[in-house]
Amino acid sequence: MRSHVTFLSDGRKVAGHLYTPDGIAAGPRPAVVVVHPFGGVKEQTAGLYARSLADAGFVTLAFDASYQGESEGLPRFLEDPFARAEDIKSAVGFLTTRGEVDAERIGTLGICAGGGYATYAAQTDHRVKAVASVSGADIGGLFRDGLGGGQDRSVLRGMLDAAAADRTAEAKGAEPRLERIVPETETEAEAEGFPTLYQEGRDYYRTPRARHPHAPNWFVARSVDRIAQYSSFGLIELIAPRPLLMIAGTEADTAYFSREAVASATGPKELYEVEGATHIDLYDKEEYLPQVTAKLHGFFRSALGDG
Repeated sequence: MRSHVTFLSDGRKVAGHLYTPDGIAAGPRPAVVVVHPFGGVKEQTAGLYARSLADAGFVTLAFDASYQGESEGLPRFLEDPFARAEDIKSAVGFLTTRGEVDAERIGTLGICAGGGYATYAAQTDHRVKAVASVSGADIGGLFRDGLGGGQDRSVLRGMLDAAAADRTAEAKGAEPRLERIVPETETEAEAEGFPTLYQEGRDYYRTPRARHPHAPNWFVARSVDRIAQYSSFGLIELIAPRPLLMIAGTEADTAYFSREAVASATGPKELYEVEGATHIDLYDKEEYLPQVTAKLHGFFRSALGDG
C-alpha cells in the first residue's frame, strides 16, 4: 500500500510516498529509505525500487529532495548535496516515529547521485544499519573531474566564475539561472556528442518512459559551488562494520565510482556487477530488474531481517 506522507528537513516540508507490505502482519518491520537521482523525483526509479522492496516485506520511503518535486524549498531546482544528506537523515528520523517500523532495522538505497548521497549520509548516521546503491555516482566528482575523470581544472573554475556572477545577479534581484540536466531531444544529444550517460538519461527522463511533470529537467546553475565541495565517498570507511552493497552495470560509464568506493570501504562490502548493463539500464529495464531486485532483497534481508 502506498500513502502520501510529509516530514520536516531543516524546516522544509518534504513530500514522500510510504510503501507498506500488503498481506503481511503489522510491524514493527525493517525499513529502507530510497533516494532518487539528480533531477529525479519519487515517482520514477526510486518509486519502482521502493515498491519492489515493499513487495518483499519491507516498509519503504521514497521522497522528493528539498527544492524539488512536491517538497518545499527555494529556489526551485537547487541541487544542494548537504541538504540532500540532511533529507535522508530526516527521512530516517521520520521512519523511527512510525509504528510499522523497527527503528533498529533501517537501511538506505540510492540510485545514481542518490547512491552517493545515501552512502554519504550513512557514514555519520549510525541509525542506518545497511547501505546499498544502484548505479551509484559521486556528483561532486562528476562536476569537479568530468565523467570518467581527467577534466581540466579550468572547466570547474569557469563554472565557479559563472556561479559567482549568478549569486551577484540574484542579490540584485535577478531570478536564478537554470540549466538543463540532460539533453531535451535526441537530435540535441547526438549533435552535441553527449556521453552515453546523458543520451540515455534523455531517453529515460524526457520520453514517456519516465517523464514526470515534477521533474522538468532543470537545475539551478549556481548549485555547482555547493556540489564542487562535496564528496560522496571520502569517509566511506566509517560505514563499517555495517554492510555495503554497490550494484553497477559492466557497461556503465559511471561504474568506476562503485568500483573505487568498494575498494576504499572496509568491513562487509560487495560490488555486484550486472553483465551488459549501462547506468540507466538499471533504472527500469525489465531484462535487468529481476536480477537487481533479487540481489537487493537478499542483501536487506540478511542485514535487517525479514520481519
